[in-house]
Amino acid sequence: MLRRFSTNFALFSIFLDGFSVVLSLRLSVLLRPLLNQFDIFEKVIVTVPFPYQLYVFFPTIWLLIFVVLSIYDGKKYLRVVDEFSAVSLAVFIASISSAGVLYFSLRQVSRALFLLFVLFAYFMLILWRLFVRLYFRSQKNVIEHNRRVIIVGAGALGQRISSQIKESGSGNLSFVGFVDDGLEGIQFMLGGKAAIKEIVIREKISDVVIALPYSAYPDMAMIVQSLEKEPVRLWVALGFFDLALYKTEIENFADIPMLDLRASAIDDYQRLIKRVFDFFLASIGLVLISPLMVLITLAILMEDGWPVLFCQKRVGENGRIFSMLKFRTMVKNAEELQSQVEQRDAAGNILHKTRDDPRITRVGRVLRRLSLDEFPQLINVLNGTMSLVGPRPEMPYLVDKYQPWQRKRFAVPPGMTGWWQISGRSDRPMHLHTEDDLYYIQNYSIWLDIQILVRTVWVVLIGRGSY
Repeated sequence: MLRRFSTNFALFSIFLDGFSVVLSLRLSVLLRPLLNQFDIFEKVIVTVPFPYQLYVFFPTIWLLIFVVLSIYDGKKYLRVVDEFSAVSLAVFIASISSAGVLYFSLRQVSRALFLLFVLFAYFMLILWRLFVRLYFRSQKNVIEHNRRVIIVGAGALGQRISSQIKESGSGNLSFVGFVDDGLEGIQFMLGGKAAIKEIVIREKISDVVIALPYSAYPDMAMIVQSLEKEPVRLWVALGFFDLALYKTEIENFADIPMLDLRASAIDDYQRLIKRVFDFFLASIGLVLISPLMVLITLAILMEDGWPVLFCQKRVGENGRIFSMLKFRTMVKNAEELQSQVEQRDAAGNILHKTRDDPRITRVGRVLRRLSLDEFPQLINVLNGTMSLVGPRPEMPYLVDKYQPWQRKRFAVPPGMTGWWQISGRSDRPMHLHTEDDLYYIQNYSIWLDIQILVRTVWVVLIGRGSY
Protein backbone atom coordinates (compact mmCIF):
# COMPACT_ATOMS: atom_id res chain seq x y z
CA MET A 1 0.00 0.00 0.00
CA LEU A 2 1.27 3.44 -0.94
CA ARG A 3 1.34 5.78 2.06
CA ARG A 4 2.83 9.26 2.23
CA PHE A 5 5.47 8.35 4.80
CA SER A 6 6.41 4.89 3.49
CA THR A 7 9.58 3.78 1.73
CA ASN A 8 7.46 2.84 -1.29
CA PHE A 9 6.18 6.40 -1.52
CA ALA A 10 9.73 7.75 -1.37
CA LEU A 11 10.71 5.47 -4.27
CA PHE A 12 7.55 6.51 -6.11
CA SER A 13 8.52 10.17 -5.58
CA ILE A 14 12.05 9.58 -6.87
CA PHE A 15 10.63 7.92 -9.99
CA LEU A 16 8.21 10.79 -10.64
CA ASP A 17 10.94 13.38 -10.09
CA GLY A 18 13.29 11.61 -12.48
CA PHE A 19 10.52 11.25 -15.06
CA SER A 20 9.61 14.94 -14.66
CA VAL A 21 13.21 16.03 -15.25
CA VAL A 22 13.59 13.85 -18.37
CA LEU A 23 10.21 14.94 -19.75
CA SER A 24 11.04 18.60 -19.09
CA LEU A 25 14.31 18.29 -20.98
CA ARG A 26 12.58 16.59 -23.91
CA LEU A 27 9.88 19.27 -24.09
CA SER A 28 12.54 21.97 -23.98
CA VAL A 29 14.41 20.41 -26.90
CA LEU A 30 11.20 20.17 -28.95
CA LEU A 31 9.93 23.67 -28.17
CA ARG A 32 13.20 25.61 -28.34
CA PRO A 33 13.10 26.06 -32.18
CA LEU A 34 9.68 27.70 -31.85
CA LEU A 35 11.28 30.56 -29.91
CA ASN A 36 13.29 31.62 -32.98
CA GLN A 37 10.32 33.66 -34.18
CA PHE A 38 10.69 35.99 -31.19
CA ASP A 39 13.34 38.69 -31.41
CA ILE A 40 14.27 38.52 -27.73
CA PHE A 41 15.70 35.03 -28.21
CA GLU A 42 18.87 34.26 -30.09
CA LYS A 43 18.39 32.40 -33.38
CA VAL A 44 19.55 28.81 -33.03
CA ILE A 45 21.20 27.09 -35.97
CA VAL A 46 21.77 23.43 -35.16
CA THR A 47 25.32 22.57 -36.22
CA VAL A 48 26.11 19.88 -33.66
CA PRO A 49 23.96 17.01 -32.41
CA PHE A 50 22.17 17.47 -29.11
CA PRO A 51 24.19 15.96 -26.22
CA TYR A 52 21.86 13.11 -25.30
CA GLN A 53 23.96 12.31 -22.25
CA LEU A 54 22.02 15.13 -20.59
CA TYR A 55 19.06 12.75 -20.34
CA VAL A 56 21.18 10.81 -17.86
CA PHE A 57 23.17 13.65 -16.32
CA PHE A 58 20.30 16.00 -15.45
CA PRO A 59 18.07 13.49 -13.60
CA THR A 60 21.12 12.06 -11.81
CA ILE A 61 22.39 15.37 -10.42
CA TRP A 62 18.89 16.66 -9.66
CA LEU A 63 17.86 13.52 -7.78
CA LEU A 64 21.15 13.47 -5.88
CA ILE A 65 20.59 17.05 -4.70
CA PHE A 66 16.99 16.22 -3.76
CA VAL A 67 18.20 13.28 -1.66
CA VAL A 68 20.90 15.37 0.04
CA LEU A 69 18.29 18.00 0.98
CA SER A 70 15.98 15.30 2.45
CA ILE A 71 13.18 16.12 0.01
CA TYR A 72 11.94 12.53 0.22
CA ASP A 73 11.55 12.56 4.00
CA GLY A 74 7.80 13.23 4.01
CA LYS A 75 7.58 13.60 7.78
CA LYS A 76 9.70 16.74 7.64
CA TYR A 77 7.33 18.50 5.25
CA LEU A 78 3.84 18.02 6.60
CA ARG A 79 2.76 21.50 5.50
CA VAL A 80 2.43 22.42 1.83
CA VAL A 81 4.48 25.59 2.26
CA ASP A 82 7.36 23.66 3.87
CA GLU A 83 7.51 21.05 1.13
CA PHE A 84 7.26 23.54 -1.72
CA SER A 85 9.89 25.80 -0.14
CA ALA A 86 12.27 22.85 0.15
CA VAL A 87 11.59 21.80 -3.46
CA SER A 88 12.16 25.38 -4.63
CA LEU A 89 15.54 25.49 -2.90
CA ALA A 90 16.48 22.09 -4.34
CA VAL A 91 15.53 23.21 -7.86
CA PHE A 92 17.59 26.38 -7.44
CA ILE A 93 20.70 24.48 -6.29
CA ALA A 94 20.25 21.81 -8.97
CA SER A 95 19.86 24.51 -11.64
CA ILE A 96 23.03 26.31 -10.57
CA SER A 97 24.95 23.01 -10.49
CA SER A 98 23.66 21.98 -13.91
CA ALA A 99 24.43 25.39 -15.41
CA GLY A 100 27.98 25.19 -14.10
CA VAL A 101 28.58 21.83 -15.74
CA LEU A 102 27.09 23.05 -19.03
CA TYR A 103 29.25 26.16 -19.00
CA PHE A 104 32.50 24.24 -18.60
CA SER A 105 31.79 21.15 -20.73
CA LEU A 106 28.68 21.50 -22.93
CA ARG A 107 28.52 25.11 -24.02
CA GLN A 108 26.64 24.23 -27.21
CA VAL A 109 23.43 23.96 -25.15
CA SER A 110 21.61 27.27 -25.56
CA ARG A 111 20.68 29.38 -22.56
CA ALA A 112 17.07 29.61 -23.74
CA LEU A 113 16.78 25.83 -23.87
CA PHE A 114 18.20 25.52 -20.38
CA LEU A 115 15.83 28.19 -19.07
CA LEU A 116 12.88 26.35 -20.63
CA PHE A 117 14.07 23.14 -19.01
CA VAL A 118 14.30 24.68 -15.53
CA LEU A 119 10.84 26.27 -15.82
CA PHE A 120 9.23 23.04 -17.07
CA ALA A 121 10.98 20.97 -14.41
CA TYR A 122 9.98 23.28 -11.57
CA PHE A 123 6.38 23.36 -12.78
CA MET A 124 6.14 19.57 -13.08
CA LEU A 125 7.86 18.86 -9.76
CA ILE A 126 5.44 21.15 -7.96
CA LEU A 127 2.40 20.05 -9.96
CA TRP A 128 2.62 16.33 -9.29
CA ARG A 129 3.19 16.95 -5.59
CA LEU A 130 0.12 19.17 -5.48
CA PHE A 131 -1.99 16.51 -7.20
CA VAL A 132 -0.75 13.82 -4.80
CA ARG A 133 -1.58 15.98 -1.78
CA LEU A 134 -5.07 16.65 -3.15
CA TYR A 135 -5.53 12.93 -3.81
CA PHE A 136 -4.51 11.89 -0.29
CA ARG A 137 -6.71 14.59 1.18
CA SER A 138 -9.73 13.43 -0.83
CA GLN A 139 -9.08 9.81 0.14
CA LYS A 140 -8.76 10.79 3.78
CA ASN A 141 -12.06 12.64 3.66
CA VAL A 142 -13.80 9.59 2.17
CA ILE A 143 -12.21 6.95 4.38
CA GLU A 144 -12.15 8.90 7.63
CA HIS A 145 -15.51 10.62 7.40
CA ASN A 146 -17.25 11.08 10.76
CA ARG A 147 -14.65 9.47 13.01
CA ARG A 148 -15.98 9.24 16.56
CA VAL A 149 -13.26 9.73 19.16
CA ILE A 150 -13.05 8.99 22.87
CA ILE A 151 -10.13 9.94 25.11
CA VAL A 152 -8.96 7.62 27.88
CA GLY A 153 -7.70 10.00 30.54
CA ALA A 154 -9.52 13.18 31.54
CA GLY A 155 -6.48 14.94 32.99
CA ALA A 156 -4.73 18.00 31.61
CA LEU A 157 -3.42 16.17 28.54
CA GLY A 158 -6.80 14.65 27.73
CA GLN A 159 -8.52 18.02 28.14
CA ARG A 160 -5.98 19.64 25.85
CA ILE A 161 -6.51 16.99 23.16
CA SER A 162 -10.30 17.31 23.35
CA SER A 163 -10.03 21.08 22.98
CA GLN A 164 -7.75 20.65 19.98
CA ILE A 165 -10.25 18.31 18.32
CA LYS A 166 -13.10 20.75 18.91
CA GLU A 167 -11.13 23.78 17.71
CA SER A 168 -9.51 22.13 14.69
CA GLY A 169 -12.61 22.69 12.56
CA SER A 170 -12.22 19.26 10.96
CA GLY A 171 -15.51 17.68 9.95
CA ASN A 172 -13.90 14.25 10.12
CA LEU A 173 -13.39 14.11 13.89
CA SER A 174 -16.15 14.12 16.46
CA PHE A 175 -15.21 14.12 20.15
CA VAL A 176 -17.63 11.86 22.05
CA GLY A 177 -16.29 11.93 25.60
CA PHE A 178 -13.79 10.81 28.24
CA VAL A 179 -13.13 7.45 29.86
CA ASP A 180 -11.41 7.58 33.25
CA ASP A 181 -11.63 6.54 36.90
CA GLY A 182 -12.05 8.63 40.05
CA LEU A 183 -12.84 11.93 38.35
CA GLU A 184 -16.22 13.29 39.32
CA GLY A 185 -17.96 16.25 37.74
CA ILE A 186 -16.02 16.07 34.47
CA GLN A 187 -18.11 17.03 31.47
CA PHE A 188 -18.53 14.35 28.76
CA MET A 189 -17.52 11.54 31.13
CA LEU A 190 -18.71 8.22 29.65
CA GLY A 191 -17.52 5.79 32.31
CA GLY A 192 -14.56 4.01 33.86
CA LYS A 193 -11.67 2.29 32.14
CA ALA A 194 -12.97 -1.17 33.00
CA ALA A 195 -15.99 -0.50 30.77
CA ILE A 196 -13.94 0.65 27.79
CA LYS A 197 -15.10 -2.18 25.50
CA GLU A 198 -18.79 -1.62 26.21
CA ILE A 199 -18.39 2.13 25.68
CA VAL A 200 -16.68 1.62 22.33
CA ILE A 201 -19.46 -0.68 21.11
CA ARG A 202 -22.30 1.45 22.49
CA GLU A 203 -21.02 4.76 21.16
CA LYS A 204 -19.82 3.30 17.83
CA ILE A 205 -16.30 4.62 18.41
CA SER A 206 -13.72 4.57 15.60
CA ASP A 207 -10.70 6.04 17.43
CA VAL A 208 -9.46 5.69 21.01
CA VAL A 209 -6.84 8.16 22.24
CA ILE A 210 -4.95 7.02 25.34
CA ALA A 211 -3.81 10.07 27.31
CA LEU A 212 -2.71 8.49 30.59
CA PRO A 213 0.32 9.23 32.80
CA TYR A 214 3.17 6.74 33.09
CA SER A 215 1.84 5.56 36.43
CA ALA A 216 -1.21 4.16 34.62
CA TYR A 217 0.82 1.86 32.36
CA PRO A 218 -0.95 -1.32 33.65
CA ASP A 219 -4.27 0.27 32.68
CA MET A 220 -2.91 0.97 29.21
CA ALA A 221 -2.10 -2.71 28.72
CA MET A 222 -5.59 -3.67 29.90
CA ILE A 223 -7.22 -1.22 27.47
CA VAL A 224 -5.24 -2.53 24.51
CA GLN A 225 -6.15 -6.12 25.36
CA SER A 226 -9.84 -5.25 25.85
CA LEU A 227 -10.06 -3.65 22.43
CA GLU A 228 -7.95 -6.23 20.63
CA LYS A 229 -10.89 -7.58 18.60
CA GLU A 230 -12.68 -4.28 18.10
CA PRO A 231 -12.37 -2.37 14.78
CA VAL A 232 -10.93 0.77 16.33
CA ARG A 233 -7.68 2.68 15.92
CA LEU A 234 -5.61 3.16 19.07
CA TRP A 235 -3.53 6.29 19.59
CA VAL A 236 -1.12 6.95 22.47
CA ALA A 237 -0.48 10.59 23.38
CA LEU A 238 2.91 11.37 24.93
CA GLY A 239 1.98 12.85 28.27
CA PHE A 240 5.39 14.03 29.38
CA PHE A 241 7.57 16.67 27.74
CA ASP A 242 10.56 14.59 28.77
CA LEU A 243 9.63 11.63 26.58
CA ALA A 244 8.24 13.71 23.74
CA LEU A 245 11.65 15.20 23.09
CA TYR A 246 13.25 11.87 22.31
CA LYS A 247 13.42 10.63 18.77
CA THR A 248 11.88 7.18 19.11
CA GLU A 249 12.25 4.23 16.77
CA ILE A 250 11.04 0.64 16.85
CA GLU A 251 14.10 -1.61 16.74
CA ASN A 252 14.86 -5.28 17.29
CA PHE A 253 16.63 -5.93 20.57
CA ALA A 254 17.58 -9.60 20.98
CA ASP A 255 14.94 -10.35 18.29
CA ILE A 256 12.30 -8.55 20.36
CA PRO A 257 10.65 -5.39 18.93
CA MET A 258 11.25 -2.53 21.35
CA LEU A 259 10.79 1.22 21.38
CA ASP A 260 14.23 2.84 21.33
CA LEU A 261 13.87 6.10 23.28
CA ARG A 262 17.51 7.03 22.75
CA ALA A 263 17.63 6.61 18.97
CA SER A 264 20.07 9.01 17.39
CA ALA A 265 18.44 12.34 16.58
CA ILE A 266 20.33 12.31 13.27
CA ASP A 267 20.62 9.02 11.39
CA ASP A 268 23.87 7.82 9.82
CA TYR A 269 23.01 9.14 6.37
CA GLN A 270 22.07 12.59 7.67
CA ARG A 271 25.20 12.65 9.82
CA LEU A 272 27.39 11.91 6.79
CA ILE A 273 25.74 14.65 4.72
CA LYS A 274 26.04 17.11 7.61
CA ARG A 275 29.72 16.28 8.10
CA VAL A 276 30.57 16.71 4.41
CA PHE A 277 28.58 19.95 4.34
CA ASP A 278 30.42 21.24 7.44
CA PHE A 279 33.88 20.25 6.26
CA PHE A 280 33.41 21.76 2.80
CA LEU A 281 32.08 25.13 4.00
CA ALA A 282 34.50 25.38 6.95
CA SER A 283 37.50 24.74 4.67
CA ILE A 284 36.42 27.41 2.21
CA GLY A 285 35.56 29.79 5.05
CA LEU A 286 38.97 29.52 6.69
CA VAL A 287 40.74 30.24 3.40
CA LEU A 288 38.58 33.27 2.64
CA ILE A 289 38.76 34.88 6.09
CA SER A 290 42.41 34.12 6.90
CA PRO A 291 43.54 37.72 6.06
CA LEU A 292 40.87 39.10 8.38
CA MET A 293 41.92 36.70 11.14
CA VAL A 294 45.48 38.03 10.86
CA LEU A 295 44.21 41.61 11.35
CA ILE A 296 42.12 40.56 14.35
CA THR A 297 45.17 38.87 15.87
CA LEU A 298 47.21 42.07 15.53
CA ALA A 299 44.41 44.17 17.07
CA ILE A 300 44.17 41.92 20.13
CA LEU A 301 47.95 41.90 20.59
CA MET A 302 48.15 45.69 20.40
CA GLU A 303 45.45 46.20 23.04
CA ASP A 304 45.97 43.43 25.56
CA GLY A 305 48.81 41.17 24.46
CA TRP A 306 48.84 37.40 24.50
CA PRO A 307 46.97 35.07 24.39
CA VAL A 308 45.02 35.83 21.22
CA LEU A 309 42.83 32.76 21.32
CA PHE A 310 40.56 31.81 24.17
CA CYS A 311 40.31 28.06 24.77
CA GLN A 312 37.43 26.99 26.97
CA LYS A 313 36.01 23.63 28.01
CA ARG A 314 32.50 23.08 26.65
CA VAL A 315 30.04 20.19 26.68
CA GLY A 316 29.46 18.64 23.27
CA GLU A 317 27.54 15.75 21.76
CA ASN A 318 26.60 12.98 24.21
CA GLY A 319 27.98 15.11 27.06
CA ARG A 320 31.61 14.86 25.93
CA ILE A 321 33.93 17.68 27.01
CA PHE A 322 35.93 19.43 24.28
CA SER A 323 38.02 22.58 23.92
CA MET A 324 36.25 25.37 22.02
CA LEU A 325 38.30 28.12 20.37
CA LYS A 326 37.41 31.81 20.13
CA PHE A 327 39.25 35.07 19.74
CA ARG A 328 39.76 36.47 23.24
CA THR A 329 37.32 39.34 23.86
CA MET A 330 37.68 39.69 27.64
CA VAL A 331 40.40 40.45 30.14
CA LYS A 332 42.78 37.60 30.91
CA ASN A 333 41.19 36.63 34.25
CA ALA A 334 37.60 36.75 32.98
CA GLU A 335 36.64 33.25 34.15
CA GLU A 336 37.72 34.01 37.71
CA LEU A 337 35.27 36.96 37.72
CA GLN A 338 32.34 34.97 36.28
CA SER A 339 30.43 34.52 39.54
CA GLN A 340 30.73 38.23 40.33
CA VAL A 341 29.10 39.43 37.09
CA GLU A 342 26.50 36.67 36.56
CA GLN A 343 23.01 38.15 36.19
CA ARG A 344 19.49 36.71 36.11
CA ASP A 345 16.17 37.81 34.68
CA ALA A 346 13.02 38.55 36.72
CA ALA A 347 12.14 34.84 36.82
CA GLY A 348 15.56 33.88 38.20
CA ASN A 349 16.88 32.40 34.95
CA ILE A 350 20.59 32.92 34.17
CA LEU A 351 21.28 35.40 31.37
CA HIS A 352 23.95 34.09 29.02
CA LYS A 353 25.40 37.54 28.31
CA THR A 354 24.87 41.06 29.60
CA ARG A 355 25.37 44.35 27.77
CA ASP A 356 27.42 45.97 30.53
CA ASP A 357 29.85 43.12 31.26
CA PRO A 358 32.96 44.97 32.54
CA ARG A 359 35.29 42.16 31.50
CA ILE A 360 34.95 42.85 27.76
CA THR A 361 37.84 44.72 26.10
CA ARG A 362 37.41 47.47 23.49
CA VAL A 363 38.50 45.23 20.64
CA GLY A 364 36.43 42.44 22.10
CA ARG A 365 33.28 44.56 22.04
CA VAL A 366 33.73 45.17 18.30
CA LEU A 367 34.42 41.50 17.65
CA ARG A 368 31.32 40.45 19.56
CA ARG A 369 29.16 43.04 17.85
CA LEU A 370 30.08 41.55 14.47
CA SER A 371 30.45 37.95 15.75
CA LEU A 372 34.04 37.91 14.48
CA ASP A 373 35.25 36.36 17.73
CA GLU A 374 33.76 33.01 16.68
CA PHE A 375 35.83 32.55 13.52
CA PRO A 376 38.35 30.16 15.19
CA GLN A 377 35.46 27.76 15.82
CA LEU A 378 35.81 26.79 12.17
CA ILE A 379 38.80 24.77 13.40
CA ASN A 380 36.46 22.96 15.78
CA VAL A 381 34.16 22.27 12.84
CA LEU A 382 37.04 20.82 10.82
CA ASN A 383 38.12 18.47 13.62
CA GLY A 384 34.54 17.31 14.17
CA THR A 385 33.95 18.54 17.72
CA MET A 386 31.46 21.12 16.44
CA SER A 387 29.15 21.68 13.49
CA LEU A 388 28.28 24.86 11.62
CA VAL A 389 24.71 24.57 12.92
CA GLY A 390 23.58 23.00 16.17
CA PRO A 391 22.82 23.65 19.84
CA ARG A 392 25.03 26.11 21.69
CA PRO A 393 28.07 24.40 23.27
CA GLU A 394 27.56 25.13 26.96
CA MET A 395 30.01 25.45 29.83
CA PRO A 396 30.21 22.47 32.23
CA TYR A 397 29.28 24.48 35.34
CA LEU A 398 26.04 25.56 33.66
CA VAL A 399 25.28 22.03 32.49
CA ASP A 400 25.56 20.89 36.10
CA LYS A 401 22.54 23.11 36.84
CA TYR A 402 20.45 21.64 34.01
CA GLN A 403 17.10 20.02 34.55
CA PRO A 404 16.87 16.50 33.05
CA TRP A 405 14.82 17.68 30.06
CA GLN A 406 17.52 20.20 29.09
CA ARG A 407 20.11 17.46 28.57
CA LYS A 408 18.34 16.34 25.39
CA ARG A 409 20.29 19.09 23.59
CA PHE A 410 23.39 16.86 23.69
CA ALA A 411 21.84 14.46 21.15
CA VAL A 412 23.56 16.25 18.23
CA PRO A 413 26.89 18.03 17.69
CA PRO A 414 27.02 21.62 19.03
CA GLY A 415 27.12 24.40 16.46
CA MET A 416 28.65 27.79 15.74
CA THR A 417 25.12 29.06 15.12
CA GLY A 418 21.69 27.62 15.72
CA TRP A 419 17.98 28.20 16.04
CA TRP A 420 18.45 30.14 19.28
CA GLN A 421 20.83 32.64 17.67
CA ILE A 422 18.35 33.62 14.97
CA SER A 423 15.56 33.75 17.56
CA GLY A 424 17.09 36.50 19.67
CA ARG A 425 20.72 35.52 20.39
CA SER A 426 21.89 36.97 23.72
CA ASP A 427 18.63 38.80 24.42
CA ARG A 428 16.92 35.78 25.93
CA PRO A 429 17.46 33.74 29.12
CA MET A 430 19.37 30.49 28.93
CA HIS A 431 16.42 28.15 29.42
CA LEU A 432 14.80 29.56 26.28
CA HIS A 433 18.00 28.83 24.36
CA THR A 434 17.53 25.18 25.34
CA GLU A 435 13.94 25.13 24.07
CA ASP A 436 15.15 26.49 20.73
CA ASP A 437 17.88 23.83 20.60
CA LEU A 438 15.32 21.09 21.22
CA TYR A 439 13.12 22.45 18.45
CA TYR A 440 16.11 22.20 16.09
CA ILE A 441 16.83 18.61 17.11
CA GLN A 442 13.24 17.49 16.58
CA ASN A 443 13.01 19.17 13.16
CA TYR A 444 16.51 18.54 11.83
CA SER A 445 17.21 18.53 8.09
CA ILE A 446 20.04 19.85 5.93
CA TRP A 447 17.47 22.31 4.56
CA LEU A 448 16.94 23.65 8.08
CA ASP A 449 20.73 24.04 8.45
CA ILE A 450 20.85 26.10 5.26
CA GLN A 451 17.95 28.27 6.44
CA ILE A 452 19.66 28.94 9.77
CA LEU A 453 22.98 29.83 8.12
CA VAL A 454 21.29 32.31 5.77
CA ARG A 455 19.26 33.89 8.56
CA THR A 456 22.35 34.06 10.79
CA VAL A 457 24.04 36.34 8.25
CA TRP A 458 21.07 38.72 8.47
CA VAL A 459 20.99 38.62 12.28
CA VAL A 460 24.72 39.43 12.42
CA LEU A 461 24.34 42.31 9.96
CA ILE A 462 21.58 43.98 11.98
CA GLY A 463 23.38 43.19 15.24
CA ARG A 464 20.35 41.79 17.06
CA GLY A 465 21.24 40.40 20.46
CA SER A 466 25.01 40.62 19.96
CA TYR A 467 27.09 42.09 22.78
